[in-house]
Order: sequence, then C-alpha cells, then structure tokens
Amino acid sequence: MGKIKLTKGALKSQRDALRRYERYLPILLLKKQQLQLEILRQFSLLEDRKAKEGDNAGSARAWAGLLTDDSVDIKSWARPEKVIRTTKNIAGIDFPVFERAEFKRPAYDLFTMPLWVDAALEALQTLISLKEEIKTLEEGIDLLRRELRITAQRVNLFEKIKIPESEEAIRVIKIFIGDQMANAVGRSKIAKRKISEEFAGKTA
Repeated sequence: MGKIKLTKGALKSQRDALRRYERYLPILLLKKQQLQLEILRQFSLLEDRKAKEGDNAGSARAWAGLLTDDSVDIKSWARPEKVIRTTKNIAGIDFPVFERAEFKRPAYDLFTMPLWVDAALEALQTLISLKEEIKTLEEGIDLLRRELRITAQRVNLFEKIKIPESEEAIRVIKIFIGDQMANAVGRSKIAKRKISEEFAGKTA
C-alpha cells in the first residue's frame, strides 16, 4: 500500500473504491464458479469421447489390412471436407463446440465395390469425427482454464490485497481526522478559556 493522504477527500476516495471492490467481487466469484463447473462438464465429455475413440479405434483397426487393397481408395473419402464448429458463451467467454465433420459423399459402383467398403468407411469416418471432437474439446478446456486462472488471480487480488488495503486506509484516515478534530476542539476550548480569563481580568 502506497502513502495514504490523510484528508477527507482521500477518505471519500477510499470508501468509493471499497464499495466498487465489494460490488465487483461477487461477480468475479460467480464467474469463477461458472468456469469451474463448465470445465468439469467439458472434462466429462472429453473422457466420454476418448472412451468412444478407444472403442472405435478397435473397429477401425479391423479394417486396416483391407485398406492396403490398391483397387479401393477409401482414404480420400475418410478425410473430412469440413469440420463444423460453433461457439458457446460461459461467463463472457466464447469457446469452440464441435458440431460435426462433413465428408465427401463416395461415388462408386455398388456392384463392383467390395461389400466391406461401406462398413470400413463408416468406421473410419466415426473415428475421425471423434478425433476432431476431442481436439475441439481440448481447445475449449484450455481456453476455459486460462480464463479461470485469470479470474482466480483477480479474486485473490480483491480479497487479499485491494479490499484489506482500502479498509486499512479508511481506518488510518478516520483515526487521523478524529485526532485532528479532537485537537481542534481542545485548542478551541483553550482559546475560549483564555478569552474568558482576559475578559474577567479587565472587568475586575
């Protein structure tokens, strides 16, 4: 805490600052709580999608040997043409939300293409969609965690530094002003007594 001005103006400034801090702190605490809850929710989704990725990876591996067949090139059909993402706002923070991955519609002759192609393609597209969703969830969690860290720092600043400093400054200024007023009253009484004594002496 810097040097405190011991004036009535400074007292008003410190009281105004304290009111601002006490009004803003609950908003920060609410934001912190909202971010914490959303991070937990996103982590839960991430764990779920990773579990599904593990399950689908096994299914995709079952087709891996067939993908070496030069007569069938389904890898290009398994690559997403577009990944659609929206945003969600929590406590004033926008973070990405996975919607879907869009794949090129395969064009092949159903009579000449091996029967396994449809199943293999579906397994690969599902796995790739899950990977894109996991990537989006991880990005969102990183954003939320960064904002939570900043918000927690601000909460600590208000709770542990700004509010105690203002309260202490108000206490010190009030004591000083009280002492000044008491001294002024004392000086006034002394002056009045001297005037009374002088007046009494002249009239004696």
